Amino acid sequence: MTQIQKQTVRDFFRRPRETLGAVTQRRVRVPRWLPYGLAGTSLAVLVGLAFRPAPIPVDIGTVTTAPLQVTIDAEGETRVEDRYVVSAPVDGRLQRIDLEAGDMVEANGMVAQIDPLPLDSRVRTAQARLQELQAELVGVDTQRPKTEALAQAAARLQVAEEDQQARAAEVEETRVALAQARRDRNRAQELEAQGAISRQSREAAELEENRLIQELAADDKRLGSAIANVTAAQEALALLRQEQRDPDYLEDAYRAQIAGVEAELANLVDEARRTAISAPINGTVLRIPDKSARFVQAGDPLIELGNPGELELVIDVLSTDAVKIRPGDSIIVDQWGGAEPLMATVSYIEPAAFTEVSALGVDEQRVNVIATLAEPATSALGDQYRIEAQIVIWADENVLQVPVSALYRCGESWCVFVVEANRAQPREISIDHRSTMAAEVTEGLSDGEQVVLHPSEELEADRQVKVR
Repeated sequence: MTQIQKQTVRDFFRRPRETLGAVTQRRVRVPRWLPYGLAGTSLAVLVGLAFRPAPIPVDIGTVTTAPLQVTIDAEGETRVEDRYVVSAPVDGRLQRIDLEAGDMVEANGMVAQIDPLPLDSRVRTAQARLQELQAELVGVDTQRPKTEALAQAAARLQVAEEDQQARAAEVEETRVALAQARRDRNRAQELEAQGAISRQSREAAELEENRLIQELAADDKRLGSAIANVTAAQEALALLRQEQRDPDYLEDAYRAQIAGVEAELANLVDEARRTAISAPINGTVLRIPDKSARFVQAGDPLIELGNPGELELVIDVLSTDAVKIRPGDSIIVDQWGGAEPLMATVSYIEPAAFTEVSALGVDEQRVNVIATLAEPATSALGDQYRIEAQIVIWADENVLQVPVSALYRCGESWCVFVVEANRAQPREISIDHRSTMAAEVTEGLSDGEQVVLHPSEELEADRQVKVR
């Protein structure tokens, strides 16, 4: 190969390298700031992504059209509609009561017995005295009073006066006890109003007052009888002293005494007849305060009777709620022990409220709402059983409603957060009727829209959210 050929070959192989070097030199000429700009942009994007607010997890509710009821929820108890309290008609010793709570009784059937022996003895004594006076009246024309008769008359007068004094002392003692009972009753009412004592203590004070009133009436009656006896004895003695002038006066004396004894005898016979205590109705024994044999006074309660199949509901509510309830309102009864709720209807609202201390120690004015069960009471229910009631004061079958947990105050209005494209948007709405779970929407929402339940303070307009 000649020198020229070798040079040509070298030139041939040198050209590509020169061409590649030219290309490499053109690539290196990229602006020097470009890599830094790209790096800065990437860093800014990463920082923005790192500090972007994360979506808030929320619970979602849906605005729906469905039935809505507004209720007043309260506790109550069952009560026998017609309750009869059988009381002692006379003073005496009550024999042990053989009945048990739940036993059936028939009208006019004997349910208790007061020992009649003391009354029978007094009846026989009065009858003997009446026969004696009648015999003396017959023998007026043939008998003349002697010194012994005058002494007997004086003795009878003395006995009658002593009896009158004893009866007067009993009346005065009972009056003093009654005055104290009235003071105790007033004090008990004040203490109950202050929450210092229970209602049972107050009722016990009232019962003691009523018992003493009845006892005072009985004492007055016995005092009147004693006064009549004194008057009769005085007349008899005066007539005996004038016997020598006109023995016919004895007839009037005997007739007066006979009238007094006959009145006493009639009263004793009536009391003796009432020692056998009978049931006033066909019913069931609800309660027996004390079955034991004991001494009772007229008016003491012995047995409570009623018909457990005829129950009513007594539901106490706040007086501010009672004004919203009307007779005829429906009631849903639950928590009574059965699997299915019972239905009832408001019969009437008692006109007088009472004070009750709440669990927080606050005095509340409450009112009893009386209701009737829609169907006869189940045999499982009895007197004074606890129930929970929902009194329906408003209802509609087609109501646009939103969960109340989605509502929050915005000034004087109500607002909700509506979820749109996974973002929370606040919206002012108008509501009307409201239950514990939902509120009627009158303006601001449409059926099917989704709202945030229990919105937190960090939730704000256009904030991204995600469903829990």
